[in-house]
Amino acid sequence: MAEGIWTVKRILEWIEGYLAQHGDDAPRASAQWLVSEALGMSRMQLFLELDRPLDDEERTILRDYTRRRAAGEPLQYITGEAPFRYLTLKVAPGVLIPRPETEVLVSCALELLPPAPKPQDAFDAAVFEAYAELSDDAELMSALGPSDTHELWVADICTGSGCIACALASEHAGVRVVATDLSPEAVALARENINRLELDERIDVIECDLGSGIDGVLMGSFDLVVSNPPYVPTAVLEEIPREVTDFEPTLALDGGVDGLDMFRRLLAFCDSALKPGSAFAFELHETTLDAAKQLAEAAGFAECRITHDLAGKPRILTARKTN
Repeated sequence: MAEGIWTVKRILEWIEGYLAQHGDDAPRASAQWLVSEALGMSRMQLFLELDRPLDDEERTILRDYTRRRAAGEPLQYITGEAPFRYLTLKVAPGVLIPRPETEVLVSCALELLPPAPKPQDAFDAAVFEAYAELSDDAELMSALGPSDTHELWVADICTGSGCIACALASEHAGVRVVATDLSPEAVALARENINRLELDERIDVIECDLGSGIDGVLMGSFDLVVSNPPYVPTAVLEEIPREVTDFEPTLALDGGVDGLDMFRRLLAFCDSALKPGSAFAFELHETTLDAAKQLAEAAGFAECRITHDLAGKPRILTARKTN
């Protein structure tokens, strides 16, 4: 960078030009993201303080950020955070970055669950429980007790950063999540996000293959199975932008020849894990939804439905277990 006074305006223009020369698809947005993070300012604040000078430490940070972005590293890995629905999550190399498509998956999952209890319902249940502890008439209390205060058990398979589990637990007061992942890096990151968001009493994370580590007592009692599994057909991986394939884990992307290797295993897991009438919601590659729907119907699942993502592509498959 040339010497002189480096203001917010000047650094934004320089980074935008440098990234454009190095093939960034959206150099202006990238520049704004990096400068906002380095200065601890919102994008709106940047434009209100364009004449603000940068100190040496801020310039050093931005040199590093710009070099990494020019090499194709995702912005989220550079800053260490990613927005997801109403949350801000920690992200790290080796773990898939949360994406807008998965926000749609969470919306579909919430629609499949009974609504969260209203505050008055929760208060009534608490009062009932307190009174029950003082009563010696167990039969009477059982007859009078509220019938809709049970937890809703959700299995989040291939949890990655824990984005789905955290979103469900934060947006639905009745949800209890068992999240699993095969990757130790993902499990560690998911636990960090859960602790930071103070959701550790509502979410358990298990390092295991699929649902193999889930307590057998829970099998057959889940209200929902949700997953963003590896789903990209192997041949399609070659067409994905290099900032994904060069930096994000192939383990979390490659779904096999037809993209449905993990999906087939998930169907078998759902048959054992879900209670009758409960549902699953899976994010899949846009080219595989029709085939996945046929597989789910052949396996005996009902109400199979395909939902499109924000770009209008088929993305989410939901269905219910009949018995």
